[in-house]
Amino acid sequence: MEYDTQIKNRIKRMEGQLRGVLRMMEEGQDCKDIITQLSASRTAIDRTIGVIVSENLIECVQNANEEGIDTEDRVKEAVNLLVKSR
Repeated sequence: MEYDTQIKNRIKRMEGQLRGVLRMMEEGQDCKDIITQLSASRTAIDRTIGVIVSENLIECVQNANEEGIDTEDRVKEAVNLLVKSR
């Protein structure tokens, strides 16, 4: 699977968010604000995982269909990846 610019930009934004959290910690900012930012980072990570798994699943199912392979195992594997990520 190739990762497009949009996915890479999501990761870069998350990287910036986490650097901001570290900076907040170093500055001794309130823990509520830090937790808020960490929660936002976690949400961004979860959404990115979902996007990557869904795009990969689409690609895998299309390839399996072209090759005449049963797609049920591919779908189960994608669901397991999503469950494992939580």
